[in-house]
Amino acid sequence: MLNQFSRTQLLFGEDSMKKLENSRVAVFGVGGVGGYVCEALVRSGVGHFDIIDDDKVCLTNINRQIIATRKTVGKYKVDVMEERMSDINPKVEVNKYKCFFLPENADDFPFDKYDYVVDAVDTVTAKIELVMKCKKEGVPIISSMGAGNKLEASAFKVSDIYKTKMCPLAKVMRHELKKRGVEKLKVVYSEEKPTRPLEDMSISCRSNCICPPGAERKCTDRRDIPGSVAFVPSVAGLIIAGEVVKDITGKRGIF
Repeated sequence: MLNQFSRTQLLFGEDSMKKLENSRVAVFGVGGVGGYVCEALVRSGVGHFDIIDDDKVCLTNINRQIIATRKTVGKYKVDVMEERMSDINPKVEVNKYKCFFLPENADDFPFDKYDYVVDAVDTVTAKIELVMKCKKEGVPIISSMGAGNKLEASAFKVSDIYKTKMCPLAKVMRHELKKRGVEKLKVVYSEEKPTRPLEDMSISCRSNCICPPGAERKCTDRRDIPGSVAFVPSVAGLIIAGEVVKDITGKRGIF
């Protein structure tokens, strides 16, 4: 019977579509990368999600985040993402967590129930903890490396963390994972040398912060505030989503 996933089923077949429908994927971080992961996965037929993010949509997110519009500024990202996902597939099940993932709250998440985990957070501490929890539970995980300060969308690659190069975040992750005895980790990373942002204080969040009063976590808390564009984090997110779908279904093209 013709349905919204019919074009996908023409490539994957009915059995694979059932696998996607019955899968539960956790996406940690629903920003520039993670938002596009959720978008592509729900459009691919994944039926169950846990989405985790403590952030609200900011005016400065509009240049690159799929859920960011003038109408959604100030709303929790997970709320906006859930509404969008439900509009795409009314049958989708979405569990929302309005928090930032940290070692301190890692036990609040049912890792043993996940079929796949997507790491789209931006702190090393959180990334390491996600990897260790997935390793403990035997859950597949894919991690996004740095997408900020990049201009070349075609420079992204899928690789094992120990085969990465150029990416500063991947270098730190390699060091930390090796210390913990982690032998492999699938990542999406860019081989482009990061561009140094212009020091223009007239448009800097550092001097013109618009985060609401009382916000638990602000972009100004970062040591560096990265620049970004519409066409780089989106590509990283779509590549990650493609890897998740192909891993769940076992369907991979021959190149």
